Amino acid sequence: MNHSDLCLKPIHELLTDENGNPTQFWIPAYQRGYRWKPLQVTQLLDDIREFSQRRNPQPEEFYCLQPLVIKATEHGPFEVVDGQQRLTTLLLILRHFNERLADKYRQKLFTLDYETRPKLLTFLNEPSEAGADSNVDYFYLFNAINTIEDWFSNRVHEVDEIKSALLNKTRVIWFELGAQDNAVDAFTRLNVGKIALTDDELIRALFLKRGDASEPQTAVRQLKIAHEWDQLEKALQADEFWYFLSNQQSRPQNRIGLLFELVAKADGLGSGAEQDEHGIFHAYSRKLKVSGATSKEWLRIKQTFMMLEEWFEDRTLYHIVGFLIHQGMDVAHICKLSLQTTKSAFERKLRKEVFACTIGEEDIDSFTPEMLHMCISERLEELEYGRHSPSIRSLLLLFNLATLLDSPRSNLRFQFDSFKNGEWDIEHVRSIASSRPMRLHDQVSWLNLCAGYLEAQKLEDQGTQIKQLLNSIYAFIEQSKKAHSDEAFESLYKKLLAFFQENDEAPTDHGICNLTLLDKGTNRSYKNAVFAVKRKAMLALDQSGIFVPLCTRNVFLKCYSPQADNVMFWSKDDREAYQAEITRALVGFFSATQEITP
Repeated sequence: MNHSDLCLKPIHELLTDENGNPTQFWIPAYQRGYRWKPLQVTQLLDDIREFSQRRNPQPEEFYCLQPLVIKATEHGPFEVVDGQQRLTTLLLILRHFNERLADKYRQKLFTLDYETRPKLLTFLNEPSEAGADSNVDYFYLFNAINTIEDWFSNRVHEVDEIKSALLNKTRVIWFELGAQDNAVDAFTRLNVGKIALTDDELIRALFLKRGDASEPQTAVRQLKIAHEWDQLEKALQADEFWYFLSNQQSRPQNRIGLLFELVAKADGLGSGAEQDEHGIFHAYSRKLKVSGATSKEWLRIKQTFMMLEEWFEDRTLYHIVGFLIHQGMDVAHICKLSLQTTKSAFERKLRKEVFACTIGEEDIDSFTPEMLHMCISERLEELEYGRHSPSIRSLLLLFNLATLLDSPRSNLRFQFDSFKNGEWDIEHVRSIASSRPMRLHDQVSWLNLCAGYLEAQKLEDQGTQIKQLLNSIYAFIEQSKKAHSDEAFESLYKKLLAFFQENDEAPTDHGICNLTLLDKGTNRSYKNAVFAVKRKAMLALDQSGIFVPLCTRNVFLKCYSPQADNVMFWSKDDREAYQAEITRALVGFFSATQEITP
């Protein structure tokens, strides 16, 4: 390359070629699709507008965009090597200008042809929300179109000025590769080290490079991989599938990178390589230089996906693998456990891993049923809220999964996506007397929760005691507006706890028998509420279709209790029955680790 390859072009010169025909640009399959977010679109428009409003501009002044790296092709269009995000956004803005004019006044515009999106023009001519859902590129394009329309809707009187500044006073650095330059190599050189491109997007360029004469039917293979790539990415975009495999809530948009990580780790990519920001990309760059490696490595990617999909579809593996991943186990380690083993043996391995991270490191194979029951019982007894909260949370999650698996005819599946995004944590089933509200605001809120429950009872059921309590609550709230008395609240607080039978705080109140999984919102709103109030709140969530873990629902329905005749209280018998059921479910789950011989 030399300086003759580089020049500054006004935007209006991009519109048509020397013959007056629309300039044709071609986006090859090795590039990622359109990914600009509304913020980036808005920033470009703001910059152009700011330039257009400069005071006393000089005739030679112009606004300069980042480089557009292109390469001429034999069949006519310019191949866009770098800068397609800006180029696409410019086209959307120019199309917006044209749509404001009658047909005979519209300018000819350059065209974009995505190798993997042959119907792009059809979508741009009739963008719709339904069409946007068909693939991720159209989704971003649709949002960009709406962003442009919204931006100009507030600047109607500035359109002509901004349009003139864009066409005549905005220039792009035009950098044309020579005929001998390899476009894919240039693409990777330009983008390695940029935050904007992730490893999987760079790897896409390697898999979809053209002109590999050592492999027959390269073009067919390229399009096939591009199509399959979209299918895999679409499957991983489903949150139900993704959160089964990952605890990450903020992974880059392209989740297919997980597959490349797993294959790379299977090949021995260690901690040393992972220190390299683009370690996985460099690993694939080396592998794909070998003749015939592209098809082979892509097959491995698909096989890895199919293995994950098989786990997802298998109800037992779904719950066990999902639990281990939630506990922080690397998916790559689970993949390793699955190698050269039967499905049943793989499942037993996984249950042993669960036992090790929840109960202990003991060799469970040597346990008799009695020993297993004793081990689990002792483990549950020693747990205390605060000191062992992470362990309790893990065991309560496992209890939910074990309960679901205990009903093989059921098709219910635990919602890992709702669980992880909802931030479920442990909280007391019944309140703790020693954790009374201290501030006036919190005291009034607590009393209002109690009053709301008492008022909801049928009038005929409101005996003298309920009416007295309600009157005392109303009187305290009214009096607190004038003067606050902590002693008055303490007296009323004790009366209400006694009514709800929660004034007998015992050591077991901090044990697992008085703990369950609650979502962050409920935890925050009803943290110190009595059992009856919490029960009402949780059932309201369940009835509205909001995700509630099965065992949390069962606790507040008192499904584990020997007698569920009084739903207002969480008694000693309720607590004992609940812990016994946790023990039974976990024993049943771990009993399946023993190999059954004919």
